[in-house]
Amino acid sequence: MELPARIGKYELQEFLGGGMSHVYRARDTVIDRTVAVKILTEAGCADEEVRVRFLAEARMAGNLVHDNILNIYDFGEDDLHRPYMVMEFLRGEDLRSAIKNGHTGDLSTKLSIALQIARALGYIHSRKIVHRDIKPENVHINTAGVVKLMDFGIAKTEGLNMTRAGYVLGTPFYMAPEQVMGQEITPQVDVYAFGILLFEIFTGVKPIQAATVERIFYFVLNEPINLEPLAQAGAPQSVVDLVARCTAKKPAERPAGFEPVIAELERVIAEREAATLVLPVPEPPPREVRPARHRRRRSRALPWIAALVLLAASGGIYFATRSGNAGPAAGARTGAPPAAPPKKVAVTADGMVLIPAGPFLFGKDKQSVNLPAYYIDRTEVSNGDYGKFCRAKGRPEPLGDPNVPVTEIAIQDARDYAAWAGKRLPTAQEWEKAARGTDGRMFPWGNQPDPEMAAVSPSRIQPVDAFENGASPYQVLQMIGNVWEFTEDPEKPSPEAAKALSPLMWPPPRPDEPWYAIRGQSFREPLQPDAIWDHMTVPARWKDANVGFRCARDAR
Repeated sequence: MELPARIGKYELQEFLGGGMSHVYRARDTVIDRTVAVKILTEAGCADEEVRVRFLAEARMAGNLVHDNILNIYDFGEDDLHRPYMVMEFLRGEDLRSAIKNGHTGDLSTKLSIALQIARALGYIHSRKIVHRDIKPENVHINTAGVVKLMDFGIAKTEGLNMTRAGYVLGTPFYMAPEQVMGQEITPQVDVYAFGILLFEIFTGVKPIQAATVERIFYFVLNEPINLEPLAQAGAPQSVVDLVARCTAKKPAERPAGFEPVIAELERVIAEREAATLVLPVPEPPPREVRPARHRRRRSRALPWIAALVLLAASGGIYFATRSGNAGPAAGARTGAPPAAPPKKVAVTADGMVLIPAGPFLFGKDKQSVNLPAYYIDRTEVSNGDYGKFCRAKGRPEPLGDPNVPVTEIAIQDARDYAAWAGKRLPTAQEWEKAARGTDGRMFPWGNQPDPEMAAVSPSRIQPVDAFENGASPYQVLQMIGNVWEFTEDPEKPSPEAAKALSPLMWPPPRPDEPWYAIRGQSFREPLQPDAIWDHMTVPARWKDANVGFRCARDAR
């Protein structure tokens, strides 16, 4: 197809590949969102079964809603009556490439990948769907480390079987014995394929080494899996045992669905986490999250935030809302010497520092505000800490470096973590006092701008305990830079903010839905002279790779 081309509201921009179906990177011209469009070819359309299966996949996958399953947005027919479906555009790589390029990470990351796949399969089984084609090419890992199960082209749903008599569907290396024999398909074929996939994740190679389909099928039907490469690759014995059970020749000898598989992987992860703890950190007792105090401020849009919407807001559309209080020009020096930071800081067992009661200078105009004593996390919440919460609550775990801030979460996710940890989110006033102390300084380290003191552009996301030289007077780290941080302050957006975010969210944000202030700028922006007192406003459901959080707690 000559590009660019148009199908309805979708502008096809780049051919990505395919066989009986062609996949294109495209743009939804109505909401200006990048999507993937999969179109059945003329050869595919000529085969009625292929056509029916294509439409069945669109309907089936379009009704699945899970963090670890590819989103289907739309489907229909083009002017030539070729069926198409519109999918989430994934950035990152499929699991096959990740294995080949050594990107599956350490043992913890491999376990997390496996657990997310198992959760996706457990979900589709609960919807009476059998995937039937589990393989690395059908598992994607996006840039945030989230696993996405995709390609339901030969999936079987209860009461629907589109396989011709005598035909076997699947990929030979991952097919269960009963699948090879053309026997009744049950969810146990996915359990078998998952066992083969788990072997490959840990060893980097397939357990079956054969040059012909006939030899592969003979192995599947007659030969046991050689588990020695798993042990050599450093897989825990419990993982070796799980692979053995999942790949049993008889369906009844495999785990009964994915609930026991998920439970076993979670147990392995929990045991490994406990084994690596140097000092046990007592979990604080649960408490209710107190109602948040907030101070409403007038808002206006600032041009420099356009970079945060990935340049989608071309033409000068801005989505950041910033406070517009009267006062000295941004960056003006106050003349007051910065308070000397303490040499040492007392940190609680759960990583918090005490902010003493008393007044501080708040906002651009440095109004005196008196706050009671409270605690605040010394660092942003990391992937590692958030992962413990996810394991406890059965949520998908973040991938990547456990020492960098967790991102790609909405404010409710941050609240849920805080409540689980016996904490809450800070108010804007609490956040700012912890960042600038009591003397109204312009940066945590003083009044002089110094990009070397913070993770700001040009930079990338940094460990949560980095930049100790840029600590605040209370020795709180990275209050400026690294990631924006949620605060528990509702904030009405400007019309410009809602308009600018519309192309980046679906459904588009509305001014009447909940919006909240985020503070502190991120590694994507140059050091801003007003970052310590100014803010951005985003919808409650906003997620981004440069937005994270830290927690607060009342002093008791």
